[in-house]
Amino acid sequence: MSRRERLKLIVVSNRGPVSYARDADGERVVRRGGGGLATALRSLVAYHDVTWIASAMTDEDRAVAAEHDGAFEDVGRDGAAYDLRLVAHDAQEYDWFYNVVSNPVLWFLQHYLWDLVQQPNVDHALHHAWSEGYVPVNRGFAEAVTEELDRQPADAVFFHDYHLYLAPRFVREARPDVRLAHFVHVPWPEADYWHVLPLELRRAIHDGLLASDSVGFHTRRWRRNFMRSAEDIVGASCDWTRESLGYEGRRISVAATPISVEPAEFDELAASEAVLDAGRALEARRPEKVILRVDRTDPSKNIVRGFRAYELYLEAHAEMHRCVVLRALLDPSRQEIPQYAEYIAAIQREARRVNARFQQEGWMPIELSVDDDFPQSVAAYKDYDVLLVNAIFDGLNLVAKEAPLVNERNGVLILSENAGAHEELGDWALTVNPFDVSAQAEAIHAALTMPEAERQSRIHAIRSWVREHDLAAWVDEQVAALDPGHAPLRR
Repeated sequence: MSRRERLKLIVVSNRGPVSYARDADGERVVRRGGGGLATALRSLVAYHDVTWIASAMTDEDRAVAAEHDGAFEDVGRDGAAYDLRLVAHDAQEYDWFYNVVSNPVLWFLQHYLWDLVQQPNVDHALHHAWSEGYVPVNRGFAEAVTEELDRQPADAVFFHDYHLYLAPRFVREARPDVRLAHFVHVPWPEADYWHVLPLELRRAIHDGLLASDSVGFHTRRWRRNFMRSAEDIVGASCDWTRESLGYEGRRISVAATPISVEPAEFDELAASEAVLDAGRALEARRPEKVILRVDRTDPSKNIVRGFRAYELYLEAHAEMHRCVVLRALLDPSRQEIPQYAEYIAAIQREARRVNARFQQEGWMPIELSVDDDFPQSVAAYKDYDVLLVNAIFDGLNLVAKEAPLVNERNGVLILSENAGAHEELGDWALTVNPFDVSAQAEAIHAALTMPEAERQSRIHAIRSWVREHDLAAWVDEQVAALDPGHAPLRR
């Protein structure tokens, strides 16, 4: 199926492409959505007739939702029109859905973040948040989908991520013949890890996803784990040759199609005045070598261990004192959730400790910035000698693809073997175990001392791969998966 063959699609995600607010004068303003998902789905809006259903996240979002009965027209950044429907959930239900189930439970489970000796404690509060929050919010999304289908039939409904595991089942029950797809952007853990959740929760999650016609993941590894856990938990039958599952008399395709970025967008960003200004500010305090990490302040990103690995490197290489800096440009994330607030405090403590140990007049070994400043991040992408991506687990990790595109110093990528991007880029990166801080320290040294010809060869290969396997190619693969006659894509 060609991307140029226009389809009518309903795209469903918790966070939408825009949010609404009031400015200082009380006028309504539109803020374009950030995050990888909104950016990635922009091409769907450009080439297909899209109705996008998302949560009303702000007070002004809820006001907009109240003004419209169903979807209303909006315009994407490239001028493409689409319809937007904002779902105004009950505030308490949404809090339980998002701040009790989705992030502290599902996100932590799917990134292997629990210390099982201590957590989780599956108590009445979690069961209540599930039944009174996660379930009704998913049902609310499903009702919005069926109402839009009543207004105008669609070729397919395209769900996204861990917030919406139950919604496909609710839609399937209401509209048995509609074509449903679900893309999971986070890792899928092995079957045994799902057994931390009570039986009814883990069964509902797998049953909900298997109400889809196709389920997508970023890697073969996550796809394999899903197929095995579906077999173990709900009795689905695995067809490894066809990369599909049999369940309740239906055949569900399971694809591994890693998302990507739009190279032209980063080429344009790199030359923008905002990025050039930020680059001049970074250059003014640049030492001989720069190690860069750009992350959200999420425990899965492994920032504290990265600082400890850098400390071990400085211990072993006194000759590099005053000659190197670790720039940590971090975007604050989910600070209303206690585990995230505690982790950002741990990041700050660790940076202060390492700096107190090694700093000298005129040299601070860790430059820590906790701010949502994307132009600064892109400027830093252009200027690193080493890019450190040591995530504990990551569904993909777009930083590993974005930064090499615009880097001007033949920077070396250090990449966790548990980042989804490793499946594509591992041959050209220095692979590290995210728990082995001594090996990460050794990788930092190897990257900083790598011969220039090898550095150039590695980053050239990464750039070529990302430019060939770009965002448009990923969108084509998703559209192909929505074709009832398609064969599962193999990677």
